[in-house]
Amino acid sequence: MEELIINGNSKQEKYASVLPQIQAVMDNSVDIVANMANMAAMLHETFGFWWTGFYRVVGNELVLGPFQGPLACTRIGFGRGVCGTAWKERRTVVVEDVEQFPGHIACSSASKSEIVVPVFQNDDIVAVLDIDSDRRAAFDHTDAEFLERAVALLQA
Repeated sequence: MEELIINGNSKQEKYASVLPQIQAVMDNSVDIVANMANMAAMLHETFGFWWTGFYRVVGNELVLGPFQGPLACTRIGFGRGVCGTAWKERRTVVVEDVEQFPGHIACSSASKSEIVVPVFQNDDIVAVLDIDSDRRAAFDHTDAEFLERAVALLQA
């Protein structure tokens, strides 16, 4: 797979640059939602993703949290869609073509690919980071690796 170049820099270089910036603004003295908001904004601004945000675990469903981008679904059931699957399977899910994902929840027809990363606290999933692209196959192992490192900052 050819490496994606974003604004003259490789995807890996962009992540390597933005992760320390995210770490610098994480403030564990405030509510996790504030940290999620800043992280979503920084990732969205750096990469120009279609949609970047969090769904928080509230009871037996995911509820929309801080995000950047167009209108979003407000509630997602356990095991439903890409977000619910990542929650249920307790792992990062990368989808090259959302139209091929069984049970995909189409909040926007512009979304073509997606990555969802669980946010753990004390071995419980408290949220998922959901990022959508308007391009197919926009996400890969590089995104998974760096985004897992990013959400780990929410646990510190």
